[in-house]
Amino acid sequence: MAGPGANVTRICAAISHPRLGAITVGPIAAERAYALRQQVLRPHERVEEMASIDTGDPQELVLGARTARGEIVGTGVVAPGAAPAILGASAASRAAWRIRGMATRADARGVGIASAILVALVAHVTARGGRLVWCNARVAAQRFYERAGFVTAGDVWMEPDIGPHVVMWRRVESPAPP
Repeated sequence: MAGPGANVTRICAAISHPRLGAITVGPIAAERAYALRQQVLRPHERVEEMASIDTGDPQELVLGARTARGEIVGTGVVAPGAAPAILGASAASRAAWRIRGMATRADARGVGIASAILVALVAHVTARGGRLVWCNARVAAQRFYERAGFVTAGDVWMEPDIGPHVVMWRRVESPAPP
């Protein structure tokens, strides 16, 4: 695959789902994630509007969890993105990356798809020298991110048409130089 994510292992994870069968997590073209993003995250918007999640940055990585039939049942994206002010000046000085568009189809949840995607996104950041990863998490997903080492910063706010959110972040340990 050429383009963003091309230098990432093609298959980041393999998962077995009791009903959907074999699911692989790996880089996908951003457009392949739009329908799932719209269905799970922003049903009030048109599918075409899901492109707003992507930055176009050459380091951006869009991952998809695919069934053997090619259906996208999970997705997430990460790209360089300045840390929000609530994380303070020391966070702003770090090489920050933002996670967006994390979504898993309702009938595919509970087998580790989102966790596999998150691990692969953080590994992508680590491999590129990132020092901090953050997201605007839905309150309903807060415990998921906490289990992955993220901490909450600030208060809950209401994102119009979407619901309650909170800033979450964690430090990333970059590998030692060769």
